[in-house]
Amino acid sequence: MVVGASPEALQTVRHDRTKIVVNAHAIPNASFVQNPDANLHADALIDKMRHAAGPGAKDVLFSCDAQALATRFLGDTIGANILMLGYAWQLGLVPVSLAALMRALELNNIAVEKNKLAFSIGRLAAQDAAALDALTAQVVAKRVSLADMTLAELIRDREERLSAYGGANYVARYRAPLDRASNETVKHAIAVTFYKLLAVKDEYEVARLHADPAFRAALAAQFEGAAGDAYTVKFNLAPPTLTAGGGVPSKRSFGQWMWPVMRGLSSLLALRGSVLDPFGRTLERCMERQLAADLETTMTRALARLDASNAQDVVALAALFERVRGYGHVKLANLAMVKRAECDIAARLGIDAATGDAVRAAIDTMKGASTLKSIPVVVAK
Repeated sequence: MVVGASPEALQTVRHDRTKIVVNAHAIPNASFVQNPDANLHADALIDKMRHAAGPGAKDVLFSCDAQALATRFLGDTIGANILMLGYAWQLGLVPVSLAALMRALELNNIAVEKNKLAFSIGRLAAQDAAALDALTAQVVAKRVSLADMTLAELIRDREERLSAYGGANYVARYRAPLDRASNETVKHAIAVTFYKLLAVKDEYEVARLHADPAFRAALAAQFEGAAGDAYTVKFNLAPPTLTAGGGVPSKRSFGQWMWPVMRGLSSLLALRGSVLDPFGRTLERCMERQLAADLETTMTRALARLDASNAQDVVALAALFERVRGYGHVKLANLAMVKRAECDIAARLGIDAATGDAVRAAIDTMKGASTLKSIPVVVAK
């Protein structure tokens, strides 16, 4: 696939150093560890740059989302930097000839064609963004984001994912609270949150995703040669079973011998949550299973009280646990805050929010579990 147009079609202004090029992609920073809903306000930052540029900013400040373009056309974000180089070169900000740059990519001898393609995509993004969008519609399958899905599409998508995750029983369990909800907004909130609580990324799911032939094919397409020969694959994992005393998890590096382990583990999905599950006895896994059961119980109580006057509270209650993100101590900190908010909403609805022993025990393991940044943590019964 050739993305870039010919040098004659892509007119270039050489050595114009008055232009500013910005990669508009928002990359999560450390603030997202403490606050999963943190907002970088990238648009506001770009507006500040335009203000600083003064009159005529539209002719001076140029931006594109390099990571999004690289993912759209190349399948990953590895080529984002080369894409930005092509973008800047097309604007005349790189005083090196096209021939020299292409020769440099060839001499580097790493993913040469992919890097050339990334460079061409950046050039076209700078020269004619509309043409790039039109090309996207031709060569890239349209991906519907969660926000753009209808309720029916969302539920169907989540059911397909749950079927692959754990089978028909998970799908049936997912459908149960949805069938009891008559309010469409409430149903949407349950569809998003309950899926998240059911499809926990545990050891079996990590193994299934890594053992997927499509993943191996995508990995092979990114690198030249064979794994173990031309390049080495390492797995950085932090399973709760290897966290001493239930403390802060630390990642460990595992070699390529994990491939057959992943394949073998992915075939044992039926053990998940059973008495034979070797991973299911950790407090974190027990807590995760309990959270899904607690939401089922709490939402059954809330739906029984649902009416026009309290619909917003029921929606807020259903959506609340979508904020339980992260792993280990980060997840527990988010859970503690969510449980406190759940108590307030449940009180307004006149119901008791279910909190199982595993959830309560998990929160109690936190250092200073009784307070979180000077805010009392109340665990519902």
